[in-house]
Parts: sequence; structure tokens; C-alpha cells
Amino acid sequence: MLNLQDVTTHYGTSQALFGMSLSLEAGQVATLLGRNGMGKTTTINTIMGIVPASGGSIKFEGQELVGQASFKTANLGLGLVPEGRQIFPNLSLMENLIATASNHLGVADPWTVEKVFALFPELETRTSSMGNLLSGGEQQMLAIGRALMTNPKLLILDEATEGLAPLVRQKIWHALTEIAGQGMSILVVDKNLKDLLRIADRHFVIQRGQVVWSGDSTALESDATVRERYLGF
Repeated sequence: MLNLQDVTTHYGTSQALFGMSLSLEAGQVATLLGRNGMGKTTTINTIMGIVPASGGSIKFEGQELVGQASFKTANLGLGLVPEGRQIFPNLSLMENLIATASNHLGVADPWTVEKVFALFPELETRTSSMGNLLSGGEQQMLAIGRALMTNPKLLILDEATEGLAPLVRQKIWHALTEIAGQGMSILVVDKNLKDLLRIADRHFVIQRGQVVWSGDSTALESDATVRERYLGF
């Protein structure tokens, strides 16, 4: 479904990605892992076209994304839950959900407000609350719901549970497990390795802007050297 081959990315004269290569199959849950500053967010933003690639190839279902505007990339079926949530602060929860809702791909059974509320019941009682008045957990649920309302084929989450209380984190992981169970492909960045090992099919460990290790959860869990050297635990 998604294939990155030798992708390079620069911020001005500073290079951030040094030949990033990875692939994600349809229906898979994959992770990007690594210490802070290693290129995880840059990889996601390069995939989405928010930061332009300066070299290499990014293909989604065979279509080249490099050089394409970010809104066109999104319309192909990539839904982003960005780091920091980036909820519209002056729109209500309901307005946030419907502001970017679409079904460009003609999904037969699309995501609706009702389906989002079934996934996150906590949101249904806050429909008129402004985005900046929601708790961090509510904002993250809303950010996921907002991405789902675009009916993506691939859901990308950057720091899925960062800064959230343990109970809220478990609600997020439960929701992602449910979404994956419906066949959606997911690419996720997060630091909670225990939960990632449970839900993900494949892991990509990044060091200084390139993949230095990849494998399934069993392999990563059993390789203490990789975890200690590249992840710090």
C-alpha cells in the first residue's frame, strides 16, 4: 500500500532524512520507533507532503506522492492525526468533526458522526464544547475521529498517546485495535512500546533519518540489544 524508497528530506540546508525506505501492506499496523529527533515526525510530514521530499520515491497504492500537494495526498486516502492534535480551538467539537468530513473514495459504509461517538462515547456529551475547552484526552479522541471522518485507507498517528493519562491511553489503544480489526491500515508513532508490541504487525526503528531495523513484535520483544541501543529501554 505504502512504499518509501531512498527518501531524503531537508529543512533548508539541514538534512533530516537520509535514504528512508519502508513499506506497509494493506491491512497492516506498523510503527515508527526511535529516540526524539531521529526523523519520525519528518517521515510522516514528508509522506503527507507537508514537508517536501528532496529525493527518492513515495508511492501510495502505486501512485507517486513526491511533488504532490498535501491536500491531494489526503484525498487519495491518507488520514493524519498530527502531533499536538491541532484541534480547531474556536470550533465546537461537532464542527471539528464535520469541518473536513468527506468521502472522496466513495466508501460504501463511511465513517459518520454516530460511528465516531460509538468509538469514543465520551465525545457525544461534549458536542457543543469549543475545541480549546476539551481535555487533552478528549482532544486526541476528537483528532482521531476527525481523521476517520475523511474515510481514509491509511490512518497515520504522530504521538498517539503523548501526554495522556494511563486510562485515556488505554482507551486510545482499544479504539485503534478496533479500527485495525475493521481492516484499516495504520502507521503510528508512539513511545508506549508495550501497547505497540500488542497491536502492531511490523515495526520500523529509525536512527538519524533512516531505518536501522525492522521486524515483527516477537522479534523486537526478544531483541534487547536493539531496544536498548535505539529506543533506550
